[in-house]
Formats: sequence, structure tokens, C-alpha cells
Amino acid sequence: MSTLPKIEPADATGAAAEVLTEVRKALGSVPNMAKTMANSPALVRGWLALSGALGGGVIPAPVRERLALAAAEYNRCGYCLSAHTFIGSQVAKLDPEEIERARRADSADAHVAALLALSDTIARGRGTVDDTALTTARAAGVTDAEIAEVVGNLALNILTNYFNILADTDNEFPVVAPHEA
Repeated sequence: MSTLPKIEPADATGAAAEVLTEVRKALGSVPNMAKTMANSPALVRGWLALSGALGGGVIPAPVRERLALAAAEYNRCGYCLSAHTFIGSQVAKLDPEEIERARRADSADAHVAALLALSDTIARGRGTVDDTALTTARAAGVTDAEIAEVVGNLALNILTNYFNILADTDNEFPVVAPHEA
């Protein structure tokens, strides 16, 4: 049971109603995370803005889904693991093996593996990385724009992971549990 109430679009008023309409327009539906985040319309707008901005960046959607899976696994967020496994398979068309590899911050594609490894290093180091991590990423062809966007995607995913863990958001996706530690 969620620790924060869901605000159903049909019952929402004022700023919450407006922001849930924005979510439906942007995503085509209103996931439970957005309904729960609507307790703070500012939070929903921040999430949408950062997500939208990164969606226009250099890292393509299938790679952003892998980054989200790696972060969700690291942060042990069942809601985000479930959502991004569903989106990764149904929308980004990732195969099950690649989804599983992403959860372990790995990929069959060397460039994507380098992005995932960098994101994992940043998360585990709480932003601190040594020169070797950046040199290794750059040797795999990772650009400065990608390095910057890896940080942005990590921030977005930490936001949603922590929010959903704290709120214990009701999961409407096929359930995917974090691996045993």
C-alpha cells in the first residue's frame, strides 16, 4: 500500500489536474507514479521536463531504458524495474537477454556497455570517478555529450527510484523484483 495517496485524474483539481493532463498528453496514459507524484505538481513538472530534455539528447531511447534498468537494479526499485522492463521490451524492443544484461550494467554492444559501466561507476562513487573510468569510457567511443547525459539520466532515475521506493507506489506493470544482493 502506497505511503502517499494516488490522485486519480478524474478526481484531480487545480494544478494536480493540469499536470496529470500534461502527463497523459506526453505519455498517452497516466502511470501510478505520476498519480502519486501529483501530490506535488512541481515534482511532476520537474520529472517531465528533465525526461523530455534528455529525450532530445544524444543518447537514444533504447540506451536510456538500459540506463534506467541498471539504476533501478542498483537502487533496488521494484516499481522502476517493472516499468522499464515493460517499456524496454514493448517500446524500445530490447530482447530479454539485453534487459538482463542492462540490470547488471552490461550490454552485448561495447559502446552501450561503456555507458552503463560509467553510469554504474558514477552511482557507486556518488559522483566521484577516477580518471581511469573516464579514459575507459572515452576509449570505447563515449563522447563528452554522452558523459554529461549519463549524469542527467542517472539523476532522473535516482529521482524516480527514490520516489517510488519512499512512496511504495502501486505497481501496475508485470512485477520484476531486484536480484538478490
